Amino acid sequence: MEIKQISVFLENNAGRLGEVTKVLADVEINLRAISIADTADFGILRLIVDDYEKAVAALNKAGFTTRITNVAAVEIEDRPGSLARVMDLFRATSVNIEYLYASLEGREGKAVVIFKLEDHDKGLAIIRENGLSMVESF
Repeated sequence: MEIKQISVFLENNAGRLGEVTKVLADVEINLRAISIADTADFGILRLIVDDYEKAVAALNKAGFTTRITNVAAVEIEDRPGSLARVMDLFRATSVNIEYLYASLEGREGKAVVIFKLEDHDKGLAIIRENGLSMVESF
């Protein structure tokens, strides 16, 4: 199973991130994971939300440029070395990770890591074949 991630392209100006969160709050969207990468001129805000279609509609209506990407949300043990083991698995099977970030979600004793994989289908197969648990929805 895969999760839909929303990427929002933002000018690197004071208040733009606040505008995005206000638009989402106004339509009662709950954030489940969030990450931002920036340069001097622009940023890419990556979001996992509880209703991506409603979120995209609201953001587009407010004038934001968005894109939907499939990502894998993998549940790991919340203890030292858990992420390293997953990384070793991807390295050993030549699955390239474009980026990753953590989620706000997670059961007690667990953490959820969001992976954007270069070869999404191969990555999902490796995850399944090795008995890793994926989060199917937030």
